[in-house]
Amino acid sequence: MSNPSNLKYTASHEWIRSEADGTISIGITQHAQEALGDMVFVETPAVGRKLKAKEECAVVESVKAAADVYAPVAGEVVAVNSELDNAPEAINADPYAAWMFRMKPDNAADVAALLDAAAYQAVVDSEAH
Repeated sequence: MSNPSNLKYTASHEWIRSEADGTISIGITQHAQEALGDMVFVETPAVGRKLKAKEECAVVESVKAAADVYAPVAGEVVAVNSELDNAPEAINADPYAAWMFRMKPDNAADVAALLDAAAYQAVVDSEAH
């Protein structure tokens, strides 16, 4: 699966989708979920939590490992995907539909500065070597 071009990415394998209301949705990439394997648990940050850019704020656990999820930019958590509490495997089924949490970024320009799909693919390719 290729990385959707309408999303932004981080080098730590989060995807970011800008929403119409000015918030951003965050999840983990196809590459990340493939590396982790079958998801068994997702811990999301609390609504209202203020996050700094690159702060550990969530955890995904698979049958193989646990991995931290990082805030792509500074901002406040405004929603979490509670469906993942009972169905963490939704991340494996479609990682780009299974958002984990939404944030209101402190600065929209920070989102624009994140990696585009081609730059993220270069990160993935460099890790494979």
